[in-house]
Amino acid sequence: MLLLGLTGSIATGKSTVSSILSQPPYSLPVIDADLIARKVVEPGTQGYKKIVAHFSSTTPDLLYPLSPNDDPSKGAPLNRPALGRRVFGDSEERKKDRAVLNGIVHPAVRKEMYKQLLWCYLRGNWAVILDVPLLFESGLDRLCGTVMVVAVHDPEVQMKRLMERDSHLTREDAENRVKSQGDVRDKAKRCEARGASAGVVVWNDGSKEELKIELEKALREIRRNSPRWWAWLLWLCPPFAGLAGLWTYYRGLIINKRWNEEQLKAKL
Repeated sequence: MLLLGLTGSIATGKSTVSSILSQPPYSLPVIDADLIARKVVEPGTQGYKKIVAHFSSTTPDLLYPLSPNDDPSKGAPLNRPALGRRVFGDSEERKKDRAVLNGIVHPAVRKEMYKQLLWCYLRGNWAVILDVPLLFESGLDRLCGTVMVVAVHDPEVQMKRLMERDSHLTREDAENRVKSQGDVRDKAKRCEARGASAGVVVWNDGSKEELKIELEKALREIRRNSPRWWAWLLWLCPPFAGLAGLWTYYRGLIINKRWNEEQLKAKL
């Protein structure tokens, strides 16, 4: 089974690509890190309790008022925009708070991801999409046979899309959210550096129809490098699948080491 890592940055079209790939003619299962991240901090969960314990003193509007549909024993829903304002930004305080939040959410998300990955393998899927905004930053790219980055050439396209989608954001809020996920053009360079069989960039500066055309080209190449018969072989022989997974992880380590060395040389 091919693990196809899907990433990008906010408002580049990653979610649109994920939606397209989950529907015919592709019909690929999608493990969505954002959806899982919401699930693991729902009222009553351990993640929710840790967030409330850490951020309630610095974020007075962290929780929405309880509604008749809420369970008082679990707690009031998180006010995500308020939490976002607390953790997004370039100041040291914001970075520390963002690290704390990531330390609460990421381990719980990984655990749920691995459970879903195992289920997809047992079902005999040809490929599964691992949809993670911070794929490189979290190190999950090392697990992926192929990484796909959805990117735009013009940063202003991101800003326009984000402010149209989330009308409550000021331009400063939008800029902070874009910066928090890193420059998507750097992610595109890193993806291309993985090599043709391990990384593909889908540029999304145009319309949805143009995006679909670019996506079909990318999937054609991915299928050529990872055919369905290979997925069936791995499904029929679990020990072989384990070895293939170890090789993918080892290759990911080598790719990342080479990338880090190149970045270090560029700074000298």
